[in-house]
Amino acid sequence: MQTSRFRDCLADDYARLHDVAGRDLAAPVPSCPGWMVTDLVRHVAEVYLHKSECIRLNDFPRPWPPDLSGEAPIALLERAYTTLVAAFDQHEPADPARTWFEPDQTVGFWIRRMAQESVIHRVDGELALGESIAPIPADLAIDGIDEILEQFLSYGTRTWVEEFGPLLKESLGYRVLVRSGEVSWLVRTSPEGVAVAKGAGGAADATVTGEPDQVLLWLWARAGDDAVSIEGSDKAIIELRRLLGAATQ
Repeated sequence: MQTSRFRDCLADDYARLHDVAGRDLAAPVPSCPGWMVTDLVRHVAEVYLHKSECIRLNDFPRPWPPDLSGEAPIALLERAYTTLVAAFDQHEPADPARTWFEPDQTVGFWIRRMAQESVIHRVDGELALGESIAPIPADLAIDGIDEILEQFLSYGTRTWVEEFGPLLKESLGYRVLVRSGEVSWLVRTSPEGVAVAKGAGGAADATVTGEPDQVLLWLWARAGDDAVSIEGSDKAIIELRRLLGAATQ
């Protein structure tokens, strides 16, 4: 996806979250146990401000977070989004910015990440208010599937071994094929971490198939098993879901 496309999607999902969240800040968020909508809004605002600082400083801001308790949730979200957009406007995507993904230390990484962050959290807002889930563009969803599998799951399990070791130490080496349309990812678990091969086929212990938006929401635990088609080993699927949960918490 082009940078302009990520930014358009970010703008759309921010606007949708802003609209939905403002209707009932006290509603519980079923996809984020223990949160009300006010917590969701403050979280997104804090994330936007943090990434703005990562770009401004080319480093992680410390200490973090600042005291934001004096700002009303929606006003804080508005300020944070304006700050984030200004940071993007002031830089080229290739400009340096500190990120948690060592292979990509650029502003462009955060543009993509904030687009994906925003679509998942506006779905959280919709679920909280009982609203219909607005369409997720297929190109954004396919990119989001790639991001969660390649960067959160594969990179995460191999970079932060101490966090995933207990989940992987007894792995039997399952292979799960995630497929949406003509795009597929073969996810292989092992005690050493998770490997993801995009476009790979072959034998798999289990398969997960569905429309791009539904597969994305399933991977992020925002949709149940009935949203996708699952075949094969229950144990392979359970292991994948546990690893995804740890990677995205």
